[in-house]
Amino acid sequence: MSPVNPHVVNQLRQLIYYHLDCNLLRNALFLAGRLHAYEPRSSEAAYLLAQCYLRLGQIKAAFDSSRIAGSRGTHLGCSYVFAQACLGLERHVEGITALDRSRGLWAARNSWNKHTDSRRQHLPDAAAVICLQGKLWHAHENTNKAIDCYAEALRLNPFMWDAFLGLCDIGVNVRIPNIFKMTPEMMSVLAAPSNDEVPLGVLDESPPSNGALQTQISNNNNVQLPSNQDPFSISRNRVNGDVSVNLGSSALFEKFNGSTTAVTPVAAGGGIDFEALETPTGFGDSMDKHVFAGKDAGAEAGAGAGAGAGVVVGGVPITEPPQAPLRKARTLQGIGMDFSIDAPPKMRSTSVRSKTRSKGESEEADTATVNRLLTLNTGRDQRKRTVSGQVAPPVSTNTSAIANTHAEDPSAPQRRSIRLFNQIRPTSNKFSSSTGSLGMKDGRELKKAKATGTKGRSANPSTVGRVVSGNRKHGDPMDVDGKEPRGAANATEIAHTTNQKPVVNDKVKQYESLQTLLDLFAKLGTGYFTLSHYQCQDALQVYNLIIPSQRETPWVLAQIGRALYEQANYAEAEKYFARIRTIGPSRLEDMEVYSTILWHLKRDVELAYLAHELIDLDRHSPAAWCAIGNSFSLQRDHDQALKCFKRATQLDPKFAYAFTLQGHEHFANEEYDKALAAYRSGIAADNRHYNAWYGLGTVFEKQGKYEIAEQHYRTAAGINPTNAVLVCCIGGVLEKMKNPTAALLQYTRACELAPKSALSRFKKARVLMAAKQPQLALVELRILNDIAPDEANVHFLLGKLYKGLRQKGNAIKHFTAALNLDPKASHYIKEAMEQMEDEDDEGDDMQ
Repeated sequence: MSPVNPHVVNQLRQLIYYHLDCNLLRNALFLAGRLHAYEPRSSEAAYLLAQCYLRLGQIKAAFDSSRIAGSRGTHLGCSYVFAQACLGLERHVEGITALDRSRGLWAARNSWNKHTDSRRQHLPDAAAVICLQGKLWHAHENTNKAIDCYAEALRLNPFMWDAFLGLCDIGVNVRIPNIFKMTPEMMSVLAAPSNDEVPLGVLDESPPSNGALQTQISNNNNVQLPSNQDPFSISRNRVNGDVSVNLGSSALFEKFNGSTTAVTPVAAGGGIDFEALETPTGFGDSMDKHVFAGKDAGAEAGAGAGAGAGVVVGGVPITEPPQAPLRKARTLQGIGMDFSIDAPPKMRSTSVRSKTRSKGESEEADTATVNRLLTLNTGRDQRKRTVSGQVAPPVSTNTSAIANTHAEDPSAPQRRSIRLFNQIRPTSNKFSSSTGSLGMKDGRELKKAKATGTKGRSANPSTVGRVVSGNRKHGDPMDVDGKEPRGAANATEIAHTTNQKPVVNDKVKQYESLQTLLDLFAKLGTGYFTLSHYQCQDALQVYNLIIPSQRETPWVLAQIGRALYEQANYAEAEKYFARIRTIGPSRLEDMEVYSTILWHLKRDVELAYLAHELIDLDRHSPAAWCAIGNSFSLQRDHDQALKCFKRATQLDPKFAYAFTLQGHEHFANEEYDKALAAYRSGIAADNRHYNAWYGLGTVFEKQGKYEIAEQHYRTAAGINPTNAVLVCCIGGVLEKMKNPTAALLQYTRACELAPKSALSRFKKARVLMAAKQPQLALVELRILNDIAPDEANVHFLLGKLYKGLRQKGNAIKHFTAALNLDPKASHYIKEAMEQMEDEDDEGDDMQ
């Protein structure tokens, strides 16, 4: 085979990425085939081919294309695509194994904040890979490992929303403040210089943290420390759901709090030691050691002034300055500073360093100067901590050393390093004073810098520069600066320093914007978490706190609608879903809930219209087929409804609600065995789907198996403890099991959960009448009469109660109202009225 031109291969890769970015997947697939033909043994070519197949939905083709390199773990992209294909093909173990074998390629990757309009990272980082691992373990029904993976993914990247949804769907009790917070990795990326980015495709680690910016941000924004409680805990274990997992381990806590140190519990509450968490993980400590430890004052001053300035030779400061060159005559007009003496001579170094520094070196030196000054100013009243959390001793910096030396002996000769430090002081302090909001010093140093400058006096071009000696007094006007700043050079330097100010401000703005996003995610996450645990009222309160621009979106409105639906407030829930249809008419998600709401409201026309609209949008949508099935069910056509619900489960075998709807239709047709099979299929798809557990209970109750029915009702109530219907069903079964006292407790609890629930109050009043407590029953029936004044059964029960209380007038009144509301039950009502008349006749005979 003839060798392949590498330029052709590179051009093909660029074309493939171009078409992938433009969503021209067919073109990208064709080009990926050409690339693979050129390099059949290349893992990169196999990855691009598999990626194209995966985006086109050809999962098996993606699996085959990435299998060789992906299953071996030799290429990260191939392993990732291979694992995604395994998830779609339900070959979970193979996908997990491939990701584990490629761990060395992704364990240190962190691509956060490296995606812009002009560049991106096409390979996944550790958070994305671990989240995919969590999905594979979750699908493999290994809940413990799925929780570990989701927690680790959120610790690395709190914006990994899929991982958070996975935790909520499993039913884990999480602490939202410990999830959506700034991580040490994010702080280190924000603190790094803007040009310190890793090129595309390079295996990158999180950049070292900048202690100065971190100190500045923490001082101005009150960064919230992690809660001293375990982010995970479980209040109860599932009864029949196989979710008996221990979610309170300290190892899981460490994943969320980003600490590699030992977690020390305090007291008996299982909290953490805040001292162990103050030092963030990453490479910040090693950088601080490089900056502050092992460097004397002269070396640090050289680092601040720039490596190319000739101040340091081999890391040792020059103590004997060389002779100065000829000084050129230039004025310093137009710089914006008031100079009254001659410009100082420019010092020339005899070291092996370059005589003039390049533009890149100048920028790096200025950045180092700004960062060092930020550290000295913002952290002067703080004490650094080591990795172990101990307070480090204060380190003498170059600024303090020079200032102290100068203050002790004003008449002592100035060293050359002092003059070089004074050279950078005006611009640095101007920067510091202009960013006073960031915790800089006041303007005293700026005044000092002005006083030591020149006043605009120009020198003769032929003037010979003075020799630098150690015998000059402090008052010598030539001892101000260490080199001669030219007008253009100083203007450029000041402009560069001015440009550094927006860079730092941009960092702060980035931090504030990230904090805003994290606050928004915390509210959305709290709402979703409370709703997943069926704390509907709490979820509604949280969603109402979200800003209107975010609240008036289809996803948030759907969550509010679902919360109202779970509260059986169908009229209000319908309003929110109708608004969703107006805002996003093409939305298919959650439409099965909307169709069920219309079914409960008996709005057959609106339900049929919704079904037609959804099926026109996407004939392969399970939600659309559920809407059609609900429409047929409302028309009592159970066979057609069953066909639609079965079609929905064919399109999505994990669609638990469609299986439950099948069970309801079989139950309506009195096909109890088929109903049991459908409900069990729904539980297999989602063991937290309480509707399926409720359906099993209704079937067993219908068959007279009350104990088994009670067990399934209690399982459903354990998943959704705030549902009054489930509690009422438990009471009904207990009542049939001749346990009225326990039944009364369940009915009372149901009335507390849903004060406007007519069914719960009706059954409670009936049990109270059977227990010979007519006065309590009368209270409940009066409330019930206000809730449902047109209910015939309520008036009939009130008539019987007044009959027992010997209040004939009220009894006849309510019996007549019941007769008018339900003429079909006239036989029973007239019989009760006749019995009341017979009792009156017997009383007259006795008299």
